[in-house]
Amino acid sequence: MSNVTDSITPSSFAAATTLPAELLSSIEVGVVILDRNFQVQVWNKFMENHGGKRAHDVIGSSVFSHFPDIDQQWLRTKVDPVFNLKSPVFIIWEQRPYLFKFGCNRPVTCAAEYMYQNVTMFPIVDKSGNVEQFCMLVYDVTEQALGKLGMEHLNEELKVASRVDGLTGLYNRRYWQERFDEVFKLCKRRDKPSTAMMLDIDHFKRINDTYGHQAGDKVIKMLAALIKRCIRETDLAGRYGGEEFAIILTDSAVSNAKVVAERIRQLAERLEVEHEGQVIRFTVSLGLAQFDTNFKGSMGWLELADQALYEAKQNGRNQHRVFETVTL
Repeated sequence: MSNVTDSITPSSFAAATTLPAELLSSIEVGVVILDRNFQVQVWNKFMENHGGKRAHDVIGSSVFSHFPDIDQQWLRTKVDPVFNLKSPVFIIWEQRPYLFKFGCNRPVTCAAEYMYQNVTMFPIVDKSGNVEQFCMLVYDVTEQALGKLGMEHLNEELKVASRVDGLTGLYNRRYWQERFDEVFKLCKRRDKPSTAMMLDIDHFKRINDTYGHQAGDKVIKMLAALIKRCIRETDLAGRYGGEEFAIILTDSAVSNAKVVAERIRQLAERLEVEHEGQVIRFTVSLGLAQFDTNFKGSMGWLELADQALYEAKQNGRNQHRVFETVTL
């Protein structure tokens, strides 16, 4: 911001109406003076250029008649301290993106739909010590706002990237394990049925050896998409290893989990993955274990689902098996 802009303070506006017209026209800050009825007394060049309203059309009339999208009740309440306490009031873009909805017409702000604004409002005290008018300074802070919003967006993307497996879009192993630990603790407190499921692709090495690793990645990706379709938003699915997946079916007894497991198995068996003119078909094996209050930790629970998966593979693959907790 320029030195001229930085020098604008409430005290420098004690006699704002006497400022030279050329100064009001040259500064890159909106200057608006309103009376108690919110009728415009001063409307400088910045406001003309960005608001599309000439000063002679605005001065002497209510600001609300020209900008009906301003919340009148909110603004009147906001300005009360200016008149009653002779105290300045500040509006920052994080609280409210703008007071006057101006478009963006500068290259640096073209990425925004509107001008982000910081607004300072302070009293103009007359010689008798009364406040009959107040001044608004409207600052264009779009560049700063976009920079901060862009950084926040980047941080959010980084947060997502740290949680999600890049190939499948499912949770990665580390984050899935964190969430699984939370589910385990919740199950301990609530004593409600939830079921852990482990599954992997049968003879996956054969797929890689026959069709190549890119084909193997495509199979993994397609299976992940299939899993997403078969589970609820409240369930947790993650890529646990290369071709191995882990799922927590929350608030689901093993009887319901078996239905989900069989749905995944059947759909995977029918799925055809095309790669470089070739069609790849595959099957999956699944292991399930329902939560039991006797489990000492989350990894012990998951280990039982993995044992059930091992049993499914030992018994011919392309099937699901359940670890019977009643045998503990």
